[in-house]
Amino acid sequence: MRAYLPAYEMVVPRTLDDALALLREGAGAWQPFAGGTDLMVLLEAGRLEQRKFFSIRHLKELRGVEEVDGGVRVGALTTYTDVRRSELLSQHFPMLGQAARETGGIAIQNRGTVGGNIANASPAADTPPALLAYGAEVELVSAEGARRVPYADFHTGYKQTVMRADELIAAVRLSKPSEGARHFYRKVGTRRAQAISKVCFAALAEMEGDALREVRVALGSVAPVVLRCRRTEVSLRGRTPDDETLTAALEELGREVTPIDDVRSTARYRTRVAQNLLREFLSGLRGGGFGS
Repeated sequence: MRAYLPAYEMVVPRTLDDALALLREGAGAWQPFAGGTDLMVLLEAGRLEQRKFFSIRHLKELRGVEEVDGGVRVGALTTYTDVRRSELLSQHFPMLGQAARETGGIAIQNRGTVGGNIANASPAADTPPALLAYGAEVELVSAEGARRVPYADFHTGYKQTVMRADELIAAVRLSKPSEGARHFYRKVGTRRAQAISKVCFAALAEMEGDALREVRVALGSVAPVVLRCRRTEVSLRGRTPDDETLTAALEELGREVTPIDDVRSTARYRTRVAQNLLREFLSGLRGGGFGS
C-alpha cells in the first residue's frame, strides 16, 4: 500500500548551518533527504515510518571531489554519476568507479549519493566494500563542529552506525594508495544490472617484491555489516600468494564471514563465492592478471 503523502513534511533549509540547527533542535524528529533512492522505495511500499524530512540536495558544501592534504575528499552529495566521471577517482580509486557503475541503473546513479549509501547502512550496498578496502574516513558534521571516524568503525550493527542524531555525513576522505597498488572489485548478483548483490568483494594489495606488504579485504552481503576481513588480512600480510598462503587465507575467510540464508541466496553459496573471489584476487596477484 502506498504511503499517504499529506502525512509527510519536507522543508528546505537555506544553508548547511540551518540544516544542522534543525537537527540540533529537532531532537531526532527530522531526517535528511538527499537522493532519496532508498527512502522513495519505502514510501511507495507504505513503510516509511519517519514523517519529517529536510532536503540537503542543494547544499554545495556537501558536493564535489577535491584533493586535500595529500588525499581526496568526496562530498557526501557526490552522486554515482559524479564518481564515474571523476578523473581523480578513476586514477587513484578505480574500485569506486566500478562500484558506481554496478549500482542500479542510470536514473539511480544520477540521484543516489555516496553519503546516502553509507548512511543507509545496508550490508549489501555496492560502494562500502571499496571504501573499506581504501581505508576511508567518514567526516561527520554537527552544529557543535566536525569529527572524523574510520569507516571500518562506522557501522555498529545491521542498519546501525556511530552517527549521532544531530550529525550529517559531510564527506568521505581517502588516502591515495601507493604507486603500483593492485585494486580488485567484484559484485555477484542475479543480473549484471539493477540487482542487489549476493556477494560484493573489494581488495587492495601493495606488493614488496613477490610478497604482500599491505592488503585489505572487504566484503558486502556476508555479515550484518559490510565487513573488513582483518583476520584474513593477517594470514596474507608479509606472505607470498602461493598455494599454501591461498589455502590458509581461504580457510580463515570461511571462518570470518557470517552470511545468512535469505530470498537472494544461501549462506553456503555466499561463503563459497567469497572464497572463490579471494582465490581470483590472489591468483591475479601471482599471475599479473590485473593492475593499478
